[in-house]
This record gives sequence, structure tokens and C-alpha cells, in this order.
Amino acid sequence: MQFSNVTAVAKANVYFDGKVVSHSILFADGSKKTLGLIYPGTYHFGTDAAERMEITDGTCEVTLDGQTEKKTYASGTFFDVPAKSGFTISVSEGICQYVCSFLS
Repeated sequence: MQFSNVTAVAKANVYFDGKVVSHSILFADGSKKTLGLIYPGTYHFGTDAAERMEITDGTCEVTLDGQTEKKTYASGTFFDVPAKSGFTISVSEGICQYVCSFLS
């Protein structure tokens, strides 16, 4: 996946003592995505805006807030998270890479 004509924000978003790291990219139309890495572990994130998490490398397991079912996502798949919600994501081995799109 490649993006053209964007502004990259050099300062990283660092979570969970560096186990989840992302960089923001800004588009001319005002939209934003983050590109990130998730190291092995289990992490919970809250959302303000609705999000689409596209997995670009590796594998993770995700449980959306309010649900009990854990689903597995691998490279080439995605999951959507509603606004004002959250999700728990687990990576058991390797590094999971993702692109997060903020949906309107």
C-alpha cells in the first residue's frame, strides 16, 4: 500500500511503552490515516471517531467493545470500530502492521 501527495508527521504516536507505535499522514482533503506497528501483547484502545483498521502484515486477534467474540485478522483484511467505542487487540508473535483510517 502506498500513498502519494501526503504530509507525514514526524513525531510518532507511542503507546504502551513503545509496544504500539504509529505515524500520522495527512491528506490534502483534510483526512488523516495512521500507519503503525503492534508488538506482541494485548492492548485496549478507545475511539472518538469511527475507524477502519487494515492489517498490512502479520496477524492479530480483536474483540470489539460490547462483544465477547474474538476474531482473527491477517494481512489483507480489516475491521471497523464504531465511534465512541473501542477494541482490544492481541498480537501473539511477530509484528502486526496496520493502516488506520478515520471514517466520517
